[in-house]
Order: sequence, then C-alpha cells, then structure tokens
Amino acid sequence: MTEFAAELVDVICEVTRGKAQLHIPEISGNEWINVKECLDTSWISATGGKYISQFEELLVAHTGASFAITTVTGTAALHACLILAGVSGGDEVICPAFTFVATANAVKMTGAIPHFADIDRTSLGIDATKLSEHLSKIAIRRDGKTINRESGRPISAIVCMHTFGHICDVEALASICDEWKIELVEDAAESLGSTFNGKHAGTFSRLSALSFNGNKIITTGGGGAILAADEEAADRARHLTTTARLPHRWEYDHDLVGFNYRMPNINAAIGAAQIERLEQYLGEKRHLQSMYKAAFADIDGVDLFEEPKGCRSNYWLATLVLSPGRTAERDRILERTNDAGLGCRPAWRPMHLLAPFLDSPRMELPVTEEMYGRIINIPSSPILGRKTEVA
Repeated sequence: MTEFAAELVDVICEVTRGKAQLHIPEISGNEWINVKECLDTSWISATGGKYISQFEELLVAHTGASFAITTVTGTAALHACLILAGVSGGDEVICPAFTFVATANAVKMTGAIPHFADIDRTSLGIDATKLSEHLSKIAIRRDGKTINRESGRPISAIVCMHTFGHICDVEALASICDEWKIELVEDAAESLGSTFNGKHAGTFSRLSALSFNGNKIITTGGGGAILAADEEAADRARHLTTTARLPHRWEYDHDLVGFNYRMPNINAAIGAAQIERLEQYLGEKRHLQSMYKAAFADIDGVDLFEEPKGCRSNYWLATLVLSPGRTAERDRILERTNDAGLGCRPAWRPMHLLAPFLDSPRMELPVTEEMYGRIINIPSSPILGRKTEVA
C-alpha cells in the first residue's frame, strides 16, 4: 500500500470507526407497522391502499412541490417526465455526461438521443455558461423549434442532474431554456432534502424525478416519484403511469400507450415511515460531512467536496476530490479502501465513454473527464453521523 492510500484508509476508518458500506438504509421506525398493515389487509399493489396517497402528500409537504406522483423506480419517473415534456423519437435531449446511466437511459427509452454537456467544478452539474456558448454555435430556432444545425434534429429538453445532492446552476439553466424555448426537466434522484436559496430540488422546473432506491437518503426498497408544478401535468402523469386506462367501473379502455409505473402500496408504506425521519437523516449527513472535513483538513493531495454557495445539500454521498497529481493513485486507493471493508466507489464512467452512447452528440467534455479521474465517494450512511456524534 502506498503511504498516501494508507493514510486515506486510516482517516476514513477514524470517522467510520471500522468497516462501513457506501450507503445503507436504516429500518428503525414505523416501517414494520406500516408493512404489516398492508399484508394484513391485502392492500399491497399499486391499484390502491392508503399509503400511496399518504406518501405523495408527505412528499409535497417536504418539497413544496404542487403535486407528487409515486412510481416504481426513479428511472420510470424520469422516463415519464420526458414524455410529458414532449420529448419524442428522433429528438435530442441535452443531459450531463457526468451522471448515472439512468439519466441517459431514460432519454433513449423515449426514442430520443442524448446530447452530452460538460459540468462545472462547483456543483458537478451542467456548466450553464459552456452550454449557452455551445447552443449559440450549434442551435437555431426554426418553425417553432430549436434545431441542432449539425444533425438537423430538434433539441426538445434539457435534463439537469443534482449530483450527489448538490443543486446545479439550475436558475441559469432555466434561463437558457426560456431563451431557446426548451423544456427543463430536473433529475433530482439524489437530492431529496437539498435546497437552493430555500427552494427544494425538483421545484425549479415543471417536471422532475426523485428516486427512493435502497441507497438513497430515504428508501422504499425501489421506487421514485414525479414532482409536477401544475394540476394538468400531474393528471397526465398519473394517467400515463397507470397504463393510460380511462376511468370506468369495469371496462378496460386505454387512449394512448401508457406504462405500468405506479408504486405499489407496500413500497409506499415504507416510504411513509422513512420520510418521517428525513430531517433527522439530513442532520446526521451534515454532521458526518463536518466530521470528514475535520479529519481531512490536514491531508495533502485530497479535498472534501462541499456544497455550492446558496445550496444546502443533503450530502447524499460524501465525496473526495484527489489533486491532479494524485489521479494515478485513484484505483489503488479504491482497492485498498475496499480491502479494508470501506465501501468506496469511483464516480460513474462518463456517458460518452459507454458503449450505448459512443455515437451520441456532445460538446467538449474536459471537466467531465478530469473529475471522473479525481472523485472517490466514501461511506455516507446517516448512521455514521449519529455514531460519531454520540461516541
């Protein structure tokens, strides 16, 4: 083990007090009670049950969104958002090259083509300044649409992603969308509980997607939600995600191609219990960040990524950023930390380097490629913040 890798293992272990996975859920509240009620009453599916509406109401209360519609996964939520935003086959959708693959997959699921944008170093989200310059070079307004002059395809949406819970430069991106008459969709999968100038992630656009996968800040096992800004969008979201079945007491009539995307009641029961402790988890995550900040303060060659100005992050995943001179040691550090029982992970491989997207259009991506080599996510479960606090 190199001296530097050994030092990082020691520092992380100092905070986690031994082995720790990257991010694990905690089941310690009313989950058992809620799920038992579902099982006892047989209300377990997506066709009904009180916890679906209850969880949706709690999401509205916590986020300030006008409406919430729960789904089976975050990817399903984003796919539906894109369809509701008017994205169709043959369109282009701008999204960050630095994201989890589900963002680009959801674009492909509509038949559209992801068009990859670079990120900034402040938020790890789409660089609004670079994107504006890029659009001024390649885009033109024609026949009421924004067209990529190089491909001839319409650019119908921009998907921004709030990386690791840090809200991107979303207000600047919203201005770009207004200028070019492009729909903004937020991939807020990682950012439940994060705010920018007091406004919650996912409420800067008409449509956004949340995720409640097992590794998120709260979980439903698997699941997601659409946040909608108006009743029409919410009604369309419910219809689309319920196989587009027209209301009738017994007849099966569907007016468009819809999807069986609604969250089952038994999953919503878990979510309703989990969200009761969201504020506790947020406090523990921020405390864990402060513990890591103190532990890494005197370590040369690495920095702890911190929330952008104006953002109050949920710090979903604590993030180390290696200095440029240390990037060659990234994989050795990952090997040694995982050998020590520490669930550390690299950033996602950039989308333009993945086989399904090699031919996708893109702008120059220097920051994406640089940060991919410099980032390591370290153990971030909320309980680690509680453990260090009471020790």
